[in-house]
Amino acid sequence: MNLSYWEYKTWLSNIDFTIVGSGIVGLNCALHLKKQYPKAKILVLERGQFPQGASTKNAGFACFGSVSEVLSDLKNHPEEEVRQLVLKRWEGIQLLRENLGDKPMEYQNHCGGHEVFLKEQADLYEDCLDNLDRVNTLLRPVFGTDAFLVHPNTFNFNGVQKNYVTNPFEGQINTGKMMKSLLAKVQNSGVTILNAIGVDSYQENIDHVVVKTEQFEFKTNKLFVATNGFASQLIGETVKPARAQVLITKPIENLSIKGTFHLDEGYYYFRNIDNRILLGGGRNLDFKGEETTSFGETTLIQNRLENILQTVILPNTPFEIDLRWSGIMGIGNQKKPIVKQLANNVFCGVRMGGMGIAIGSLVGRELANLVN
Repeated sequence: MNLSYWEYKTWLSNIDFTIVGSGIVGLNCALHLKKQYPKAKILVLERGQFPQGASTKNAGFACFGSVSEVLSDLKNHPEEEVRQLVLKRWEGIQLLRENLGDKPMEYQNHCGGHEVFLKEQADLYEDCLDNLDRVNTLLRPVFGTDAFLVHPNTFNFNGVQKNYVTNPFEGQINTGKMMKSLLAKVQNSGVTILNAIGVDSYQENIDHVVVKTEQFEFKTNKLFVATNGFASQLIGETVKPARAQVLITKPIENLSIKGTFHLDEGYYYFRNIDNRILLGGGRNLDFKGEETTSFGETTLIQNRLENILQTVILPNTPFEIDLRWSGIMGIGNQKKPIVKQLANNVFCGVRMGGMGIAIGSLVGRELANLVN
């Protein structure tokens, strides 16, 4: 496609910073670059009509890691490293709230987050209870008090242990409203966002980078890659895509379930929203098959999600499925995100590890701060 003089001159010339990906990381990077360099011309490119990787597809959990996840991390990482990981998630959520305010994204944490254990997970359940004091002591510097409490099965889930382990600090947000508010804030700051533009490759020169898209190519002084699960298509960092499948019910009359919930070591997660139950997960049923950048749903996982709804979450309540979808996360062997300079004028902030809501704002700021 040949661009007109007006198109090139208005949108694609004299660009100081180009960011690939308009998710939480990319938009926060743009915001902080604009604060540092108010006169800079900043361009954000997004391959989808929406920020489609995971930022508009996620379940809306403002979480920091369940007790079983923290214990699992402690088997592979030093205590201080695990504490810093949780601290980063906590600080990231506070930065998100500071940037947008609670009301625009419907942030709430009065219901807390609960880890639910299946009957057949007695050993895991007992291990978590036995180590509750250890984990609370470890994380007290982060939260100022106990992060995890024992909570009775008040929502009458079926086939589960008699207690949950609850984090009273965990919250939920309206993912769509959060991203809409963030997009508006970035655009109001004077940053240009172009959708439906996929970046194929880039070539670094001494003082600029040539960016090649599906439709055109242009020059930019600096390039930032914030594509998370799609990062391996553009850069050489070790980031594996991980598809997460989700479904949501139609409204359920007198739904009493409130809060965010983690099930089966976090491989399943559900919450209430608009008198519905949103449920996602099941990647553990087919790790290899879900290591993909293709959106879509599979019968194997969707059937399992419906089965959990029917037998565990809503055993005595009729329901209908309204919508199904999937998102693409970026994961790796380590939970720490990759925020680094790749070349003189190229930088990346990727591998959110399924914690984009919690750490995306912080990673975006760190990415922007890599510029000298």
